[in-house]
Amino acid sequence: MSQGKFKYSMIFLLGFGFFGISIIWALYNAYVPIFLQDTFHLSKTVTGFIMTIDNLFAVLLLPFLGALSDMTRTRLGRRKPYILLGAPSAALMFALIPVARRYENLALFMGTIIFMNFFMALFRSPVIAFMPDITPSEKRSQANGIINFMGGLGALLAYFGGKVLYDMNYAYPFYFGALIMLIANLLVVIFVPEPEQYRVPGAKLDIRKILRETTKKSFGELKENLKDVFASKEKSLLAILLAIFFWFIAFNSLETFFTSYAKYHLGIEESTGAFMLGVFSLSFMLFAIPAGFIGARLGRRRTISLGLLITTAIVLVAFYIGETSKPASSSLSDPVVMSFMGLFFVGGIGWAMINVNSLPMVVDMTTEEKLGGYTGLYYFFSQAANLVAPPLSGAFIDIAGYKTLLPFAAVFFLLALITMRFVRRGDIVKTKLEAHEYIPDLD
Repeated sequence: MSQGKFKYSMIFLLGFGFFGISIIWALYNAYVPIFLQDTFHLSKTVTGFIMTIDNLFAVLLLPFLGALSDMTRTRLGRRKPYILLGAPSAALMFALIPVARRYENLALFMGTIIFMNFFMALFRSPVIAFMPDITPSEKRSQANGIINFMGGLGALLAYFGGKVLYDMNYAYPFYFGALIMLIANLLVVIFVPEPEQYRVPGAKLDIRKILRETTKKSFGELKENLKDVFASKEKSLLAILLAIFFWFIAFNSLETFFTSYAKYHLGIEESTGAFMLGVFSLSFMLFAIPAGFIGARLGRRRTISLGLLITTAIVLVAFYIGETSKPASSSLSDPVVMSFMGLFFVGGIGWAMINVNSLPMVVDMTTEEKLGGYTGLYYFFSQAANLVAPPLSGAFIDIAGYKTLLPFAAVFFLLALITMRFVRRGDIVKTKLEAHEYIPDLD
């Protein structure tokens, strides 16, 4: 890392980007499925397919945009131009979602969320790739812990504050979420400098020129990165990406349908279900930074595996409680609601151990020049999982009811745990000599 002395304070500032993104996705996943089912009377399977639009854009665009941002050079740097293009546009489209719902016009509603998802995809991968740009390898688990702490804080604000705002007016969470996301990403642009080698004084952003000159090269890099995954004799990269695929299927199925599960299976208000998810985000936020330090000390692979054991057990216990007892009311003091919140608090700890240490494992399997491309690979597999999870779990719900949701998630958490046994690389790289051992063998 040649950009200067590493500072944790700069990582906290960078975390505002993830803070804003997490607010948007928490609100989107909590309430848009309810809109689709209540206002437009769509089935769970169709709802699941619609909820994959963001993931479809992510699968198609994020690896490309990560590689493209690697090669972008402007006076602002290589990541910031995408933030400035995507964040304001996404914020506007997100604020228009409840407006589109008010007209009860499905075509208008779909157009709004499609454009919102496109603009979110435009800047998400560059924001995340910003972290390894300014962080040495041995600090990336800790830095990713800070980034995820800020993301957890954003989700926490969305779930807890969103409940209060939603109970006042269903549009208010969307208006405030859009505003906060916009402000958070502007803070990143203003206060977090990119490394000097990526800033070209006097250069202006010319999107058409960048696309024309780098598209062919970007797709070549993406092809090379995918070759790293599938052609290398050493399968650690493939194994970690498959594990990511499995655990995001589990997580996204819960994130997409838990508020619906709370409303239609447990018989409580959707805002209470969102609040219950907020407890998960609270513990995730509180434990995100410790999880990074645990990963640095215990090892990332061991830490992730322990987290998977915790989340699998928590989901199975929650399934048992949900099938043997039902809440008497939507009150947060109801014993069943409190039991779920207690379980979710522990589950958030496990999820922090998983999520904080996974991206550093992936990017530490490559060189500094390909950090954005490998960040794109991480999101390619995680978003591919999110592409599969909503319609697949929704189909199970349509066939057998909401009782299938939690076992569905538990199975995929368990598959991820099994796959992690085949990961042998991606832990801390402390010296340049050690770093060479992490370059994939392409022979």
